[in-house]
Amino acid sequence: MADVRDGLGPFLGVYLQSENWSPAAIGAMMTIGGLAGMAATTPAGALVDKTRGKRAIMAAAAVVTVAASMAILLAPSFAFTAAAQVFNGIAGAIIPAAIAGITLGLVKQKGYAHQLGRNEAFNHAGNVVAAILAGVAGYAFGLGAVFVVLAVMAVGSIAATALINPKDIDHRAARGLAEKDKAPIAGFSVLVTSKPLIVLALTVALFHLGNAAMLPLLGQSLVARGAGDPSAFTSATIVIAQLSMIPMALLAARLAERRGYWIVFLLALIALPIRGVVAALVSGPIGLGPVQILDGVGAGLLGVAVPGLVARILAGTGHVNAGLGAVMTAQGIGAALSPALGGLIAGRLGYSTAFLILGAIALLALVVWVATRPVTAQACGATPARLVPQAAE
Repeated sequence: MADVRDGLGPFLGVYLQSENWSPAAIGAMMTIGGLAGMAATTPAGALVDKTRGKRAIMAAAAVVTVAASMAILLAPSFAFTAAAQVFNGIAGAIIPAAIAGITLGLVKQKGYAHQLGRNEAFNHAGNVVAAILAGVAGYAFGLGAVFVVLAVMAVGSIAATALINPKDIDHRAARGLAEKDKAPIAGFSVLVTSKPLIVLALTVALFHLGNAAMLPLLGQSLVARGAGDPSAFTSATIVIAQLSMIPMALLAARLAERRGYWIVFLLALIALPIRGVVAALVSGPIGLGPVQILDGVGAGLLGVAVPGLVARILAGTGHVNAGLGAVMTAQGIGAALSPALGGLIAGRLGYSTAFLILGAIALLALVVWVATRPVTAQACGATPARLVPQAAE
């Protein structure tokens, strides 16, 4: 599912640029898909909490992603691409929620941080393989071959999903309820009254507002200079970042188990402003390594920390996956607006200025996280606890 859940990802921007789309138009298109995903994340999480067919909806989302991506290849007009991006955004919102729910249902709260680290390590390894295949296929046969790689990955992901024994999934645990806990499920108001959840949502929204546009802009800046093959370069950016994320995901799980989630977030948030400065100052292929390694540090740590912390905050409420969806909605707002903002700045002031401004936004996320430590301290502790927000009691 690693390659499937994001659809074409950064390859979309490069492909549309090869079809003579402007940076602003590409940013707007990515924003459309991001907004659709943003609107779908909380309902998707609520669906995962309620349904016992978690595997089925994950497989259906994979099919929709491939169909929508193929539509872009066949008719890269604005209207057709916009519609396809809406479907991609919705499907992309369902997949991580379903994976998180299945994981919590399999290993329960006690083993969640450890398994999240393993999940994310395999997720990033899958992205590396897919990016290499896409880069090689794109170099040999053109960017259209990237779509074929996506379709093959979707078939494999559906087969892997089918191998999970549905009897092994504890659906009460999957939504954050203890097996013997007969207390009523909390109201959905907990999603907007839990202060730690609100702080977490604001932090990740700012992080992704600064982060999401950096990789697409990195690829587009090289294409604009005419330096190298666009498919191979885009693949290289993904591979470097994803390889960096593998050890970071494992480190995040270990840190969360031993020292809690606060330090994990702190390290992730420090990496992104540095990434923006490096991207602005070191142009061309030579800046690829450090920029994408820093991306791996930030995203690799947060990939484990966000669902793990949500599960801690909403333990006992019955709305863990809906809560994760709400946080992902905030993340989606930032990620959806980031390409449009980055593309607009790059078009008017240049790529270097765009990287600096995006890095400054990420610095604001760091400030928010440090300033609100008293609010998140209990949930960020190293020892799992039943943390039911006051509104749920």
